[in-house]
Amino acid sequence: MEIVASDFFYKAFGFSVRSKIHFPELLEVVNDKDSTDIEINFKDLSSLWLEWSDSGSRFVMNERLVMFKVPDIAIFLIEEGCRITVWPLNKYKEDVIRLYLLGSCMGAILMQRGILPLHGSAIDINGKAYAIVGNSGAGKSTLATAFLRKGYKLLTDDVIGVYFTKGNVPMVIPAYPQQKLWQESLDEFGIDSREYKSVYQRETKFAIPIKDQFSSVPLQLAGVFELTFSENEEIELNQLKGLSRLQTLLIHTYRNILIPNLGLTNWHFTNSTKIISQINMFQLRRPENRFTVNELVSQIFDCINKENEKNENLKCK
Repeated sequence: MEIVASDFFYKAFGFSVRSKIHFPELLEVVNDKDSTDIEINFKDLSSLWLEWSDSGSRFVMNERLVMFKVPDIAIFLIEEGCRITVWPLNKYKEDVIRLYLLGSCMGAILMQRGILPLHGSAIDINGKAYAIVGNSGAGKSTLATAFLRKGYKLLTDDVIGVYFTKGNVPMVIPAYPQQKLWQESLDEFGIDSREYKSVYQRETKFAIPIKDQFSSVPLQLAGVFELTFSENEEIELNQLKGLSRLQTLLIHTYRNILIPNLGLTNWHFTNSTKIISQINMFQLRRPENRFTVNELVSQIFDCINKENEKNENLKCK
């Protein structure tokens, strides 16, 4: 298979990206080959995969690289935090390849660069970042949309990149101006899905551009809310304490299977400890059988206001 492609230049997760694949999701920037942080290229990886992988394996991982194969889609190779190589299998399916590049591949790139990737959305609320984490289907993007509809801005959807300043302050990196929402959520918000393109193999999930409500500068991480389900009819908000906070961050680290295989267990523990030493974490349990985002937004605002009042009182003492 021979693929001829031009170079495209983008900004994503704070990095300049030079790519042979066109990404309509990303912010396009002026051509600058000299300042490229991440390169995305095509190359035949078939022989390398046969040489390195075990029979039936889908991943090859060590401290320098991550390689994985998606049957009938492509082989992906992520190296040293700066190179992603793709080799399409069978018919070239660019839409689904982009999903893996912006998801699993970018998660691996962040880890290789020492940036902790959490699975969720991050909202800019009054100049600080608040992370909403949770399992797939918990409603993270839907809750983030409710904040956007109140005039707040999105830093990232799906992968939250957290790095630390020299003073060990946790910061969230803006990713790119797009959300992915299910048809049910669009209906609840009164958004016409016919205006948007569905996500590959998920006919009722849609890519929603949000360029006018994208927060493009890194912001200090000020709080983490874990969104989960409850059997009760009412929303429950509880502060997470003790070692449960470390476990929560581990569970909701994006592609956490990579952590031990990349030799990053101690790194993850150290950085998670830095986070919980500086911010509070909360769990929001919501009923599964009704639409609760407006109530959840109110609960989060009340929680943030109480935290701010508490911090102000501590400063005055």
